[in-house]
Amino acid sequence: MMRMPPFTLRTPRTIAEAAQWLADAPAETMLLAGGTDLVPNMKRKQQTPKTVIALRSLTALREIRNGAGLTIGAGATLTQIVNDARMRASAPGLWQAAAQIATPHLRNMGTIGGNLCLDTRCTYYDQNFEWRQAIDFCMKKDGKTCWVATSSPRCLAVSSTDTAPMLQALGARVHLVSTRGERDVDVADLYANDGMHYLTRRPDEILTSVAIPALDGWRSTYWKLRRRGSFDFPVASAAVAARLDGDTVVEARIVLGAVASRPMASPKAAALIAGQRLTDEAIAAAADAAYDVAKPMDNTDYELVWRKKMIRALVTYALKEVRGDDMREQRVKIARQIL
Repeated sequence: MMRMPPFTLRTPRTIAEAAQWLADAPAETMLLAGGTDLVPNMKRKQQTPKTVIALRSLTALREIRNGAGLTIGAGATLTQIVNDARMRASAPGLWQAAAQIATPHLRNMGTIGGNLCLDTRCTYYDQNFEWRQAIDFCMKKDGKTCWVATSSPRCLAVSSTDTAPMLQALGARVHLVSTRGERDVDVADLYANDGMHYLTRRPDEILTSVAIPALDGWRSTYWKLRRRGSFDFPVASAAVAARLDGDTVVEARIVLGAVASRPMASPKAAALIAGQRLTDEAIAAAADAAYDVAKPMDNTDYELVWRKKMIRALVTYALKEVRGDDMREQRVKIARQIL
């Protein structure tokens, strides 16, 4: 049986109190929102904080507010997002991303902040302690070697968050709070391409909210590849947001997920459709450019060559959906692996 290691649980009454406790020993403290990532990681001894600060009682973190756009509290559950009519209407891509995470039970617990801060994953890391001990551990935890590429100077664990690529494509920003002050960071700047140090959020900072700008004229969509039609993490994904004037793309963002240690934007792919109608030829050119950006490694389900190949298909499907095509049949095929 995998048991939780000993730890001290603290339940703050305010965000300020949580920030103060976190500042006391940030290297030995972790934040708990829904617990769907941290708790199993602690059971496998991948993460062994001495102190856990539970944020679930902070109701201020669960609000979704209208403004110039939408502001989502980091403690809002994924189910809240899926059930929010405003989200489906203004940011359908984010709604799709949230709806495809895990299962209803896990979405009831998991939060948007937790998914943004989701630990990177790897075949050699996401195992129990005894399994990892048998291979002398890995670079990400207790070892010295990245078993994905033994000569690599950095960890190659893969980013497996669904909401981050979509929020990056939507131009969202996150709000970070610590005892040293507050700051706003573009979601695009929240990540680094390093499996161990994948967040630029400092250890003493709490991610408290996500701000999505006004999306008038924007269309968005999210496409995800996984082995099963539910529960599984992405092994490749494509998030697309585009602002159209009639049938002409004014600007666009195309962001890939699960092909590196962070969400990977493809500015070239976006530039190829800017100022263009979404013809089949323009879509094919953008999909080819996105394919060039994808650099999956042998660190998760499916062969890396096929995962890279599927990026072209996912971006193609996403852009066709943005164009207005009915892609329901293709979504069913992706979910059922009829490819």
